[in-house]
Amino acid sequence: MNKAYRFRIFPNSEQKAKIENTFNCVRFIFNKMLSDRLAYYNQTGKRLRNTPAQYKKEFPWLKEVDSLALANAQMHLMAAYERFFKNPAGNLPKFKTKRRSKKTYTTNCVNGNIIIRCGEIRLPKIGFVRIKLHRVIPKDFRLKAVTVIRDARGLYYASVLFEYEQTVPETVPERVIGLEYSDTGLYTDSNGGQMDYPPYIRQTLETLQREKRKLLHMKKGSRNRKKQRIKTMKLREKFCNQRTDFLHKHSRQIANAYDCVCMKDPAEGISYDFGWAIFRFFLKYKLSEEGKRFIRTDNVMLSEMLYSSQAV
Repeated sequence: MNKAYRFRIFPNSEQKAKIENTFNCVRFIFNKMLSDRLAYYNQTGKRLRNTPAQYKKEFPWLKEVDSLALANAQMHLMAAYERFFKNPAGNLPKFKTKRRSKKTYTTNCVNGNIIIRCGEIRLPKIGFVRIKLHRVIPKDFRLKAVTVIRDARGLYYASVLFEYEQTVPETVPERVIGLEYSDTGLYTDSNGGQMDYPPYIRQTLETLQREKRKLLHMKKGSRNRKKQRIKTMKLREKFCNQRTDFLHKHSRQIANAYDCVCMKDPAEGISYDFGWAIFRFFLKYKLSEEGKRFIRTDNVMLSEMLYSSQAV
């Protein structure tokens, strides 16, 4: 099984410059490979098999950054094409913009090139960077990859992916609950209860919406609009962090209390809060880690879901 932990990192000025250079090179190689693929397909009608190594002779500055970061950019492009071929009604892969506030790149652990020790993490081509290890990493966890992130506020994070072996015992579902999406809150359960977000999350959302409306009425390119944009991004990140923290804690409570959870999504074509999808994802993987059952549906009554799960 795989599990990722996100830690705050504190690079110095020289390391920040190297990380930003890696961001730019990853974005460049993704856009260059996508552009060449589109041009080749328009000319020949065939798919181009290009790799980052083919561009290093023409652009020698690509050798200054981690080669695995460039290779992962190629993998992301290939994955985007595979999603498009599976669903041709969707959109083709899009070019990455330079003005995007959040920047990331991923590198893999090969021959011990990434090490975590004594409050530091060694990143390829970057060196040892100070890291805030707010949780203990089990000794049997094997490091697989690291994703370096710079958020809208300019803070740096490292999402570290680990691989571990775990035998999950099968649990007989004795305690079962059904959850159904609610327009007035987060959900209603089969016991007649209703769950909504805490007031502080609703208050942050209202403040964010008000600041967004202010941003829309400001003149593009002005200094006030730039300040308001930064303020809006900080509020958005605060809201996302508050919502994620609440959903993590609440999904853990449900996973500990019940052996089987049945979730009924809204009917097709009805829009719903994105927090519902996040809550569903958290609940699903927390139940699977403990050998418990998760049932999802969108076309049957909640009573039928509970009856079928208890029968199983």
